[in-house]
Amino acid sequence: MRPRRIVVAAVQVPFVWGGAEWHAQALRQSLAARGFDVDLVQLPFQWSPREAAFHSALAWRFLDLTQSNGQPIDLLIATRFPSYVARHPRKVVWLFHQFRQAYDLHDAGVDGFAGTAEGENLRRHFIELDTRALRECRRIFTTSNNNAGRMLKHNGLTPEILRLPLLEPETWRCEAYEDFVLSVGRLERLKRPDLLVRAAAHLPSAVKVVIVGRGPLESDLRRQADALGVADRVAFLGFVDEAELKRLYARCGAVFYAPFDEDYGLVTLEAFHSQKPVVTTEDAGGPLEFVRHEETGLIAACDPESVAFHAARLIRDKNLARELGRRGFEAVRHICWDEVVRRLTSLDEDGSEAEA
Repeated sequence: MRPRRIVVAAVQVPFVWGGAEWHAQALRQSLAARGFDVDLVQLPFQWSPREAAFHSALAWRFLDLTQSNGQPIDLLIATRFPSYVARHPRKVVWLFHQFRQAYDLHDAGVDGFAGTAEGENLRRHFIELDTRALRECRRIFTTSNNNAGRMLKHNGLTPEILRLPLLEPETWRCEAYEDFVLSVGRLERLKRPDLLVRAAAHLPSAVKVVIVGRGPLESDLRRQADALGVADRVAFLGFVDEAELKRLYARCGAVFYAPFDEDYGLVTLEAFHSQKPVVTTEDAGGPLEFVRHEETGLIAACDPESVAFHAARLIRDKNLARELGRRGFEAVRHICWDEVVRRLTSLDEDGSEAEA
């Protein structure tokens, strides 16, 4: 039976907006556009101290999302931890990411749990909770092979890959290849905007850096640019509206996007739909599923000199940038919402895919 009333379950960290939040909103919008009666249910999420994340999971567990106002809810689509802890007889998950502090970030020593017996025990409980909640789902989808690999390693589960498309991809465009490198994203440690600021000191003086986004590192990044003597060549634009963002993509010479072990990376798709090549790094995770060295972009070592070398190459060689950008567009143009909606909503009673 094809579901008609759907809840998209999502997590909202107060005062934070990024790819995970966009993911949930775009899914709700795309389901509604295809005739489903859909609503978005969000709860705030806290993870510091680590025990607070258990309280967030418990809040989801106590929710009744099987009906609303006397009408049944036919399908629950969860999107990220801990929204999939909620109970529902027809629950699927389209995972943007798990509680990374218990997984790859802990393994990398970046933002994990205390290295004590108590800390390890708490982390183990999180993984057990995650595994149990995911096994309750009729089907498990995730956006990237990077996410799927983590889930197989830590939870023993093999999700289906379902890529996240852009909304209105036809509105992204290419107008020119100007002498500036564009960076888009939250200004926080895992996104590594500091790597591009440091790279600016090694770029030719005619090459500019344009950084779009806000976050806790902004003041530090401005001081860093001053200390390196590149403040006049690094522009911090903060938040820009969608029209301005698309204009910047349309006119930049290259896009820098090198987060640490990213789950997916919408910036890569935005760049490719603008027919712009991406400079990323060897440890970027999800973007490496789209960026192929000298095919759709350039992959640098994780140091400012290497990033600058590859970015300068694209700014200098417009024909190379144009060709890599064209190939990037061809690599992602097939990713569409029709396929996403069909697969998420086509469940028969035993959880397998049914005819829509």
